[in-house]
Amino acid sequence: MAGTTEPYDVITMGRTGVDIYPLQTGVSLADVETFGKFLGGSATNVAVAAARLGRRTAVISRTGRDPFGDYVHKALREFGVDDRWVTPVERYPTPVTFCEIFPPDDFPLYFYRRPKAPDLVIQPEELDLDAIRAARVFWITGTGLCEEPSRSATLAALEARAKSGTTVFDLDWRPLFWGGEGGASGAGGATGATAMATARPYYEAALAHTTVAVGNLDEAEVATGLRDPHACARALLDMGVELAVIKQGPRGVLAVHRDGRTAEVPPTPVEVVNGLGAGDAFGGALCHGLLAGRPLEDVMRHANAAGALVAGRLACSSAMPTADELEKFLASR
Repeated sequence: MAGTTEPYDVITMGRTGVDIYPLQTGVSLADVETFGKFLGGSATNVAVAAARLGRRTAVISRTGRDPFGDYVHKALREFGVDDRWVTPVERYPTPVTFCEIFPPDDFPLYFYRRPKAPDLVIQPEELDLDAIRAARVFWITGTGLCEEPSRSATLAALEARAKSGTTVFDLDWRPLFWGGEGGASGAGGATGATAMATARPYYEAALAHTTVAVGNLDEAEVATGLRDPHACARALLDMGVELAVIKQGPRGVLAVHRDGRTAEVPPTPVEVVNGLGAGDAFGGALCHGLLAGRPLEDVMRHANAAGALVAGRLACSSAMPTADELEKFLASR
């Protein structure tokens, strides 16, 4: 990866691929007749969300050398996200993800990432460590830790960055990715217990190099072994982060800073169309708010609203709000 001169506002590292979403709601995949194709992958969606809010962003990921990989590059460029560090892997196809849409709270996902996803073949020696160190925000995910060489690459990036700027760990917990080649977890994929035990040491290693941890209660439990939101936040601070953000769904969001600041913000009501992507919209708005230096409660209020806006729309990446859309949405509440 060649060096860059101007630092990015946000560099994310992790999953990319194609979301194939049904254009009918309340219907199983067996009965869906038409689908839409969208850019997907958590780290990718966060970069898109931040770019839609006016930030200069880039993604570190990999695709297959195939038409879906071509689509990923095309879509990233259309969203204004730098794709220079999205590189092809010859032997694996670009991942696709299907979902079913049963509003308001049932959105089963079906990941096609076998025999292995290209985004898990990010090599440590490929990383542009100068660009990673210089970025104002660097964002990594739990999925990036599930297999080698992505695990070593993610930890190498964190170590090289050494907590410069804002370094965010999206706790992003997908138990079926933890358990062998291609992430097919026969040992804990259903309950996640075995997978959680496998993941926790790597989560702890990543947290030692991050300044912000963000996740829901299930994800925070992977890192801390706890379920109470306040206890999870305190444990994450004890593990080295400066800001712990615990998303609680219908109970809103809790943010606790090492300096004693706290914010508890209720959810933003919305008629849910598709809840997938709401957390990534939250993440992009979180990056934007932290970069803007806004008060903690204001950052959380905007992030909640961004998530709600996307939950009220069908797609993920293309549903991410602009700054104007977000302000108008908040003003209407």
